[in-house]
Amino acid sequence: MLTKKILNAIFKRVKGEKFAVEYWDGEEQTFNKDLSDEVAFKLTFKEKLDLNEIRKSPQLKMAEAYMDGQIEFAGSLPSLIETAGNNMLALKEEIGKYKIAKILPFQKSSSPAEEEAGVRKHYDIGNDFFKLWQDETMTYSCAYFKTKQDTLKQAQLQKIDHVLKKLNLQPGEKLLDIGCGWGALAIRAAEQYGVEVMGVTLSKEQEIEAKKRVAARDLKAKIEIRRQDYRELAREDLKFDKIVSVGMFEHVGKENIPEYFANVNLLLKQGGLSLVHSITHLKEQPAHPWLQKYIFPWGYIPSLREIVWELPEHSFHLLDAEDIGYHYSLTAEKWLANFEEVTDQVREKFDEHFVRMWRTFLMGVVFTFRYAETSVHQVLFSKGKNVEFPLTREYIYRD
Repeated sequence: MLTKKILNAIFKRVKGEKFAVEYWDGEEQTFNKDLSDEVAFKLTFKEKLDLNEIRKSPQLKMAEAYMDGQIEFAGSLPSLIETAGNNMLALKEEIGKYKIAKILPFQKSSSPAEEEAGVRKHYDIGNDFFKLWQDETMTYSCAYFKTKQDTLKQAQLQKIDHVLKKLNLQPGEKLLDIGCGWGALAIRAAEQYGVEVMGVTLSKEQEIEAKKRVAARDLKAKIEIRRQDYRELAREDLKFDKIVSVGMFEHVGKENIPEYFANVNLLLKQGGLSLVHSITHLKEQPAHPWLQKYIFPWGYIPSLREIVWELPEHSFHLLDAEDIGYHYSLTAEKWLANFEEVTDQVREKFDEHFVRMWRTFLMGVVFTFRYAETSVHQVLFSKGKNVEFPLTREYIYRD
């Protein structure tokens, strides 16, 4: 009875949508009954939850309960996300009344090999899986929307161009793409901006697909793809005019932030430009316990000030910082819609547990970047002063 009483107290705080909850003993409750609308969604608790376990880590344990089939969901996913977002403060306030275990400490990796294993656990699931729900560019990071009607492919290409234009690329320059993914940015930079590109990734699957795409476009003379830790490049005495990292900085780790910029300093020519495109938190905090366990082992989302604070330590000059966090919610909405269309294929390839895990992840991205204090920043900086840099931002938006 105590578990049901606590859950009812939480659900009674939720406003905005009419929804139903069915408990393990068959009892069903409808909340916001005064609304004339149909029930937007229904939660079914197949088993009584262990409150002592939930108190240890609510974010982790509730998500695991859904993944394990202890909680079922029916209805509109967008309505569920919107309802949770609009009631976030009330829910936090109600949950805060109950004794919750302390937040996890900051996670630290013990070696580069451990960090690589974490990256590969996520990205080496298989290219066929990612192709099912991404657009054909396979650009797995926050897109850039000029209108909400933009297609996913259109928005991803706009993001790539937005990044490359900020770098003020000139024909013949050498660009390093740290964490090159499946090669979309490298290909765009070589084809549209006339630069030579080296792309590095720790993922074997990404290396295979990126090389295949480069070869298919006859760009092997312009693009080199390597499966290599970026930290190893400095030992080769390589120098680049521009350096970019999109969606990779979240894998660097809190303790390795100074090391990242130290290596960029070694690899970047004097006066050269670099851009970091990274998810950011408003304040420093440990990784989300569920993400840490299931999605991004050894991942760490920095605060904006952690990035900016490190720049002057290497004589880097901040040129531009832009918040595009809401764009990630729009991106994930399209990923989630695509994913829901192929769940049968994903289930056949993996299992129901995997489907629920990725549904939880994609719903979480939509929610986080629309309602929480998480964002995405693009931070542009130069090595030393660059007085040849355009005087205004007009060059970024020029077609």
